[in-house]
Amino acid sequence: MSPVPSPTSDRLSDYLVADAVVDHRHPLIRARVDALRATNQDPVEAAFRFVRDDVEHVIDARDPRVTWRASDVLRERVGICYAKAHLLAALLRAQGIPAGFCYQELSALHGLNAVYLHGKWSRLDARGNRTGARGEFSLDEEKLAWPVDSARGERDHPEIHPAPAPVVVDFLMTARPGPGWYENGLPATL
Repeated sequence: MSPVPSPTSDRLSDYLVADAVVDHRHPLIRARVDALRATNQDPVEAAFRFVRDDVEHVIDARDPRVTWRASDVLRERVGICYAKAHLLAALLRAQGIPAGFCYQELSALHGLNAVYLHGKWSRLDARGNRTGARGEFSLDEEKLAWPVDSARGERDHPEIHPAPAPVVVDFLMTARPGPGWYENGLPATL
């Protein structure tokens, strides 16, 4: 059973902030939000499906690029789970929808999002559904990409952070692009 998501800040405004990582005021982010709105779909589901399905996960794609800033993830259409979470948060925040960051400790630290709608937080995992991942859109029932196996020492962090974890941002900002840049170096814990 997944933990109940709990925000680390009581101020919803903290989950709407634009910064160097979640740069939701960037023209590319704004243009993508406009394009998603034009589809007349639910704005959260449209953003989730775009990030999950139209932005490649670097490991699945065996892509040598390293992206970390939301606008760069959008421009390059590739990112590791953390970077894809940065983009999803930016697309939601650009629409005035509070979004935060959550983590799971699996074989390495895995990043995902939480969104605040209808008076409650719901976690979403737009990692991408290849190589065994099964993240689906649902605000009522968690459908994350990876189940946590506590027998293997894995754990789910219930905290919803307004900003990406420093260990994640530091890792991405110092990673050297190239084949397999993500192997043997992903953060293991917060």
